[in-house]
Amino acid sequence: MKKFISLLLVLTAVAGISAREVGGDISLLTKYEQHGARYLDQNGTRITTDMLTFFKQQGWTSMRVRLFVDPSKASDEDKGQGVCQDLDYVINLGARIKAAGFTFMLDFHYSDSWADPAKQYTPDAWKDLNDTELTQKIYDYTKDCLAQLVAAGATPDFIQTGNEISYGMLWGVKGSSSLKKCYTTNNANWSRFTTLLASAGRACREVCPNAKIIIHTERVPNLTVLDAFYTRMLEANLDYDIIGLSYYPYYHNKISQLESAVSRLESRFPSKEIMVVETGYFHIYQPSDVTYDLSATYPITPAGQLAFTNALIDMLASHPKVTGLYWWFPEANEYGLNWATNRVTDNWYNAGLWDNGTGKMMPAVSALADFIPDVVGDANGNGIVDVSDLNIIVNIILGLEDAANYPNANVNGTGAVDVADLNMIINIILGAGDQ
Repeated sequence: MKKFISLLLVLTAVAGISAREVGGDISLLTKYEQHGARYLDQNGTRITTDMLTFFKQQGWTSMRVRLFVDPSKASDEDKGQGVCQDLDYVINLGARIKAAGFTFMLDFHYSDSWADPAKQYTPDAWKDLNDTELTQKIYDYTKDCLAQLVAAGATPDFIQTGNEISYGMLWGVKGSSSLKKCYTTNNANWSRFTTLLASAGRACREVCPNAKIIIHTERVPNLTVLDAFYTRMLEANLDYDIIGLSYYPYYHNKISQLESAVSRLESRFPSKEIMVVETGYFHIYQPSDVTYDLSATYPITPAGQLAFTNALIDMLASHPKVTGLYWWFPEANEYGLNWATNRVTDNWYNAGLWDNGTGKMMPAVSALADFIPDVVGDANGNGIVDVSDLNIIVNIILGLEDAANYPNANVNGTGAVDVADLNMIINIILGAGDQ
């Protein structure tokens, strides 16, 4: 046993490669389930498993959920767009995500409602705090939320300390004449902003030392601003792991524009991973006011959405620093609900992965898993072979896991998971076998 434990420690030391993650922001899944939404597969057959189980069967590995400070303070309009995720809500959904075998990305909005480049308003309960008090508050709040999540079995694996914070966050109260925004063309408010981020990050490291911290922006169309933003983070010596990007082609232009952004970031910040933490494309009813109409290349149909997805994956897979791809709001599905009395949102979102009118799944759901490479010995399906796969095989051999749940655990293809598979995966991890 001592020799086996020693081997595990050695393997842990050499298995420092970053895995790829693929999934979605499913922050409204609980509401759709509670309201009785009917999810159908691509053939029109109702999905009878738990939706998280279904997503797992499609090859997804990770899920993202947003967290607001006090969404009860949000406007009726924002509530009608899906603002409802308080800490209790996120704890319950996060625990389900972890129990289903996914990694969990927590998206702190640090606001009572949507936080994005156009609005980063201070929560109502924090509005009278000065900058020193606010720095302490964001630490205390972050630490408390994470502690409660950990206690409930919902430990995040990735933590966004802010959502689309291209121009800073916690600006002040909406309508104020002195909002504390950050622009890369001047120095105003940057020290304040990075101090807040550092305080939030310190809480993350203390409570969730194994989680990776994400700094999330959406300036893909403007490489100068994107570069300048993360240069500011570098100059502030900010402690984080992953550059998180939003990429919506109808706002941010062609996939080639995203590739230019990824290439720039890879070159300028080589120590950071890159994740596309939000993306999407319409499968029906594209709005008329989109910034870029790419429908000539990717028609606004299920097939067009699939073509976009495949092209995006092909590009991202060629960049080794890109380790994550998340679809935003894939669960949008008002099918089976009484729209007048029991709807979840006030407007249909038609860039999700189900049809609101028919409940049918889009083909892009299963295609997203192509972002995860097919690797021999990858028992948990995250794209790499490491100690977590070894543990699964050991647990199967000991009777603690069901081999049927891990089809890739049979490394040698004999049909049974046994010591021979264990030996093969050890050799793969140590570099003595082929992946």
